[in-house]
Amino acid sequence: MAEDEPGEAPKLPPDARLESLDERLDRLQQAEARKAQKRQGDPSWRAGQLVLSHLVGAPLGAGIVGWLLDRWLGTKPWLMLALLFVGFAVGVWDVLRISKTTSGGGSGTGS
Repeated sequence: MAEDEPGEAPKLPPDARLESLDERLDRLQQAEARKAQKRQGDPSWRAGQLVLSHLVGAPLGAGIVGWLLDRWLGTKPWLMLALLFVGFAVGVWDVLRISKTTSGGGSGTGS
């Protein structure tokens, strides 16, 4: 049955074919490991991106919701300003929470 499979060299003895297959499999596994490592990225860079997204996203989202409520209720700048400050507070709170979890988990000095 092994001789009927396409892409195999039928003239090689079975041991050489198995060694060739092992070598190709090892090369593919190493290439996959390199790809997975590239995809993961640097943990500190990912934490920085998370902090930046919370510092920008929370006030921006709250400001947009406040602006929409101001237009709907006719309270022009007040709800937008109030929710913008709430968004800043939530962003800072999230950054503090993120910094506690990353410094506690990455310090290596557990409890």
